[in-house]
Amino acid sequence: MTDPDLPENLDRPSGPGRRRAPSAIPPRWLLAVGVAGVASVLGLTLVLRDAAPVCAAPPPVAAPVLAAGPGALAAPPVAGRLNQGKATFYDLAGGIGNCSYPSPPSNKRYVALGPSEYASAAACGGYLDVTGPKGSVRVLVVDQCPECAPGHIDLSAEAFREIADPVQGIVPVSYRALVDPALPGPLTFRIKEGASQYWFSVLVGSHGNPLRSVEVRPGTSGAWRTASRQSYNYWEIGSGAGAGPYSIRVTDTNGNRAVATGIRMAPGQVQTTDVRMYGGGSGTAPRAARSASPSATPSRSASPSPSVSPSASPSPSGSASPSASPTDTPTPPPADPPAAGAAGGGQPHPVACTR
Repeated sequence: MTDPDLPENLDRPSGPGRRRAPSAIPPRWLLAVGVAGVASVLGLTLVLRDAAPVCAAPPPVAAPVLAAGPGALAAPPVAGRLNQGKATFYDLAGGIGNCSYPSPPSNKRYVALGPSEYASAAACGGYLDVTGPKGSVRVLVVDQCPECAPGHIDLSAEAFREIADPVQGIVPVSYRALVDPALPGPLTFRIKEGASQYWFSVLVGSHGNPLRSVEVRPGTSGAWRTASRQSYNYWEIGSGAGAGPYSIRVTDTNGNRAVATGIRMAPGQVQTTDVRMYGGGSGTAPRAARSASPSATPSRSASPSPSVSPSASPSPSGSASPSASPTDTPTPPPADPPAAGAAGGGQPHPVACTR
């Protein structure tokens, strides 16, 4: 009979008094303990090998790069500073431009600036002297060129012809914003269609330098209320300024200041005062307001003001009785953007900088 405790490969003891030889294989419980111990040692070794030192510094984290927004560093060209860039040309074609002026200047010398220099209408009403291969011209800022990079200016066709041959299409230019340029006339004010005593909106014209602020108050006394400039160049007070007539105080980027009184709530009419923004010339006789009929569609399809482009209801107007008193305190304007490089994909023929 076979002993179940003996492995088959071991001989049974023979003879009386003989003890069975001890087994060469350790008991099962001992094997299990040994395997568990070896596994623990190996596991601990692996953990210690892969673990980072306790005193190790954390890996460096790259600082986030903050992207500048569309309006970052936007500012009109600095007055008196020479800028290098390029010029193309276009035609308002009956439009009014993003600055909302009822009509272009009578000599048709005007310019559109890229978003960084148009600066949400902060450049409107200022003047640039532009020099190209053929000569120089003075232009009024009336519009925005949505696709123009800093240093790229878009002239009227008439202005471009004075500095270059139109067949060149794109030419290198230098340009400089003027300080206190000659004024086309006294200050004008146009109350926007839809305005009332509960919502005030006014367009200021013939101010020479770009404007810094517009303030309004009913009558000739009381606290001034600051209007907010919109990207289409109207100055608004969302809660209104009363029924009028109004006093309007205008300050430009060169510190010149003028106050006009007797401005009526007459939407759609251009009210011409007797005061100039600077240089004296304040008169006493009132001037008649004239009706304005600007186009309802801005010249640029990429305009930032699609829903607020001004339009007018042509109608005869009564006479206005504005008066004013100017004062001066110089203040430097903001910094200018960098100039652009050579024209990309040059056009061998006249271009209108198609929008």
